[in-house]
Amino acid sequence: MRVLALESSCDETAAAIFCSERGLLASEVASQIAIHRTYGGVVPEVASRQHLTHLRPVVDTALERAALRLSDIDAVAATAGPGLATSLMIGLSAAKGLALGLKKPFLAINHLEGHLLSPFFPGDNEPFSEEIPPALGLVVSGGHTLLVDIQGFGRYRLLGTTRDDAAGEAFDKVGKLLGLPYPGGPVIDQLARHGNRARFDFPRSMLDSGDFAFSFSGLKTAVRYLLPKLPDRSEATLADVCASFQEAVVDVLSTKTLAAARQAGRSLVAVSGGVSCNGRLREALGAACAQKKLTLKLAGGALCTDNAAMISFVAMHRLTRREFSPITMDIDPNLRLV
Repeated sequence: MRVLALESSCDETAAAIFCSERGLLASEVASQIAIHRTYGGVVPEVASRQHLTHLRPVVDTALERAALRLSDIDAVAATAGPGLATSLMIGLSAAKGLALGLKKPFLAINHLEGHLLSPFFPGDNEPFSEEIPPALGLVVSGGHTLLVDIQGFGRYRLLGTTRDDAAGEAFDKVGKLLGLPYPGGPVIDQLARHGNRARFDFPRSMLDSGDFAFSFSGLKTAVRYLLPKLPDRSEATLADVCASFQEAVVDVLSTKTLAAARQAGRSLVAVSGGVSCNGRLREALGAACAQKKLTLKLAGGALCTDNAAMISFVAMHRLTRREFSPITMDIDPNLRLV
């Protein structure tokens, strides 16, 4: 079986084709970062117009790379939420139109489930498996920070989420405070490698709250208050601010993730989302999991940021279970995982 999946939840237009026998056949992403960088963040109206421009080319390229025609597709899937309403509408509407035209099943997919399961994506020449092992999942991205007890495919228990800013959002907002180009997360990660992460003592909000909730808005505010007090704005000082800020985020994420794994009784930790590309987070989680004798499973780099491959993977699970979506299914910008 072959599924064509579309992803347009924010500012990436993506298409992927997944085959139950051969795995991922194609994955194409058209990024809008260069356009939104001039505004310092994603502009929804601009994003939706770009999706209209890029959607047909990414689908055509995916089909070409997979050496398939549309008539070879067995089902069509798309992200239904969460995300920007005007962006979601483009991909979902296109997928429903294709499904109707091809007379094939339609599958509406939760973007968060795509991220959550991306660490289990099969490798090259690895067959598709319907089994998802029990694990503690950390989804950490620009819009979401979640701790989830994964009991199997479709069986999730939300343990904690953010009360305000997501971790990735905090990275980007602090990057803007520091005058760094958008998106700020990767730039902070790069600068932090040359900084002293112990120079500034930033707060670890809710670290000892006794639950698995997160809060990063106070950390962002602490950086804002620090900036006027800095003795200089040299490259070294900027690197120290980035390293200290990043360490505060990583400390909270890694500590709460391991605590959640312990409470849920999971020996496998699965980490995904754009912020999971952060070098320091990967290093800290790797060391912490090794110390506690836990297995760490990280999503591949191409699967961390928004992509249609992860959507196609979830869609294949639903297709094999014949869990189709009604063609009347609408977008839900605030769609919850559980």
